[in-house]
Amino acid sequence: MPEVRVPLADVVVPEEDIDAVADVYRSGWLSMGPQTEALEGAFAAYTGARHALAVANGTAALHLICAAAGFAAGDEVVVPSMTFVATVNAVAYTGATPVFADVVSTTEPWLDPESVGAAIGGRTKAIMAMAYGGHPGQTPALAALAAERGLVLLEDAAHAAGSWVAGRHLGTLGLAGAFSFFSNKNLSVGEGGMVVTDDDEAAARMRLLRSHGMTTLTWDRHRGHASGYDVVDLGFNYRIDEPRAALARRRLERLDADNARRAALDARYRELLEGVGGLTPALAPAPGARLAHHLFTVVLDQGVDRASFRQALADRGIQTSVHYPPAHRFSIYAGGADLPVSDAYGARVVTLPMFATMTSEQQDAVVDAIRAARDVAAVA
Repeated sequence: MPEVRVPLADVVVPEEDIDAVADVYRSGWLSMGPQTEALEGAFAAYTGARHALAVANGTAALHLICAAAGFAAGDEVVVPSMTFVATVNAVAYTGATPVFADVVSTTEPWLDPESVGAAIGGRTKAIMAMAYGGHPGQTPALAALAAERGLVLLEDAAHAAGSWVAGRHLGTLGLAGAFSFFSNKNLSVGEGGMVVTDDDEAAARMRLLRSHGMTTLTWDRHRGHASGYDVVDLGFNYRIDEPRAALARRRLERLDADNARRAALDARYRELLEGVGGLTPALAPAPGARLAHHLFTVVLDQGVDRASFRQALADRGIQTSVHYPPAHRFSIYAGGADLPVSDAYGARVVTLPMFATMTSEQQDAVVDAIRAARDVAAVA
């Protein structure tokens, strides 16, 4: 196995962050307490949302926004196939049926409003947008479509911490948005997530469902704000722990600086890859938007073998990935969806290394490896 010279993603945890987490352990209060409260306040202020609720992971966040929207058996929700499967699973958890729509193009892998419009039927209750790579894509157009058709818009903003369009943070354009703090995300703590909403009723329902349907939490009772509790709904255990909340708050303070570094790396990738044959960079920056630049992907020409291309990079110590295998091709969801653009992107996309601490030397090594890999991967 060749030594990894450039990882796909990298997480650096400064000593000050470790000290902040250690202080939480010393405090003796480890779950859903003052650190969680502070993180929620900071995230709401950062995104401009009225409510922010910290949760155990991004999938929990997705499930809660679907539950808040009131999905049930018999409902349909239009979803992308070009996403991590949690986007689709969260809809299915409620008993509703995911209905797949196609993406715009092989360099614009986000929901196509025209395809979404064609997928809307009499049982459609909502549209689930997904900010692929932290890009707003056509989310404003999807919001307009949802309003026009009397549908709910939800946002999977797992990639979009720090992404803004037309002065709005992604995740705030619909009823609710879900974020992920997984270890490869821009705002990473290992596991964790956040829900944002401006809707008081949705926020109240998600707070209730987050912790077993209980009317008060341990932290409330500890502070004397309540002496007991009732259970009024069938809820879940989606609570986040205090050490991760403390770490997330620390990392939130650096998010804009980290994303600015990613933006510079994105621009430099595009400059270095200009004129390099056999591939096309995707996710071009959107005018008037500020992006998280969570991913940098390229789309290989049809005459390039992806497996050979990726192996050639791996042989030179460069990690790559594929974001994502189309969800409508998984066995659990297979059966009927015709999404030629999603299929084409899914077959030809390669994700290159991208992380805030990436050096110019590492980026040069990636591009040099790509140049060397082209001939190896070419198909006669």
